[in-house]
Amino acid sequence: MKSAAPELTARKPSAALYAAGFVTAFGAHSIAAGMGAQSENIGLTLLNLGILLAVYDISEVFLKPVFGALSDRIGTKPVIVGGLLAFAALSLTGLWGADPLMLGLARLGQGAAASAFSPASSAMVARLTRGKNAGTFFGRYGSWKSLGYVIGPLLGAGLILAGGFALLFAALSVLAAATAVWVVVAVPNLPPLPRQRYTMLDLARQATERRFLVPTLVLAASTSALGAAIGFLPALATRHGLDPLAGTAAVSVLAIASVLIQPRIGHLRDRGRISDTQGMTAGLLLTAGGVAVLAVAPGPITIFIAAVAIGAGVGAATPIGFAHLADTTPPERVGRTMGSAELGRELGDAGGPLLVGGIATLASLPLGLGALALVVAAATLPRLAADSGTQTDDQPLR
Repeated sequence: MKSAAPELTARKPSAALYAAGFVTAFGAHSIAAGMGAQSENIGLTLLNLGILLAVYDISEVFLKPVFGALSDRIGTKPVIVGGLLAFAALSLTGLWGADPLMLGLARLGQGAAASAFSPASSAMVARLTRGKNAGTFFGRYGSWKSLGYVIGPLLGAGLILAGGFALLFAALSVLAAATAVWVVVAVPNLPPLPRQRYTMLDLARQATERRFLVPTLVLAASTSALGAAIGFLPALATRHGLDPLAGTAAVSVLAIASVLIQPRIGHLRDRGRISDTQGMTAGLLLTAGGVAVLAVAPGPITIFIAAVAIGAGVGAATPIGFAHLADTTPPERVGRTMGSAELGRELGDAGGPLLVGGIATLASLPLGLGALALVVAAATLPRLAADSGTQTDDQPLR
């Protein structure tokens, strides 16, 4: 009964933070899918398409740790609101989306803005729920981001069909601005906490602590499989006699599995039904198993089975990884930690497809997928120092 009151307290402001997570996922994937579908119509070569797809993630890789640390310094709410308003403003440059240069500038600007409000939103969820149902709330937060992955390409395609890229970017601008207003109204202004000075040696030690390194590795490994699956599931579907729509459906099945599992696994974690080590290990092994199925026995049916396994595995590992970081990080530096963990996810998101694609080019796609399955499974070897589900404020951090 002790945790019921904090959950009721955190639920209302958390809903606005879930919306912020939805904005970044919806924005990234709706535009990416739209550029792929409309590349010939707007004169994009494959190289230019690849560059435009990458600039969003490049912005996030460099800026997420910076904005995460800034949220510790000035508070999370100003960074979230500022990032959302910047996303809304920079999306307006996409009104000239038929021009590849303006499309690239809009994509770069959106990635930079998302680098601000994405880790700051995670940090705010961590501060609101520290030691009190962190798994449940991070499960809901991740579920809303996954929902953005599901409907982003579909809704984006509909908006482009109705009014071109200009309508899609206008809708994203309005959505981000409305979410910013919601955050201003609903989210409390938590003041920054006093921070102690850290030497370079302290920073290096914190970055190699198991409580940070293990969940960040789990997040990177699971996201590497997610990124590769989203990219290669449609290709595998067409190779085995399915039409492109079936490949898109397989990606949607993966995302829906993740949407459904994340809140449930977070709730089980908070109730002590599973430990953090058990949840993250099971999630990674299930993910690796799904990738292995694609490598060993791809087919019209097994592609969808693998999609469910990968989505459920990622959905199990992700909220527990973030919840463990939230419960074991001192509140005064939770923004920096979340930004660094998000950096790990971005590197995994880029590294997974690169690993599969590189090995597939030199050898074959099954070997590339098999190598990825081994890498994801190997990420289960490092273990947490203590096999506990949560850590509250009055427990030692070491």
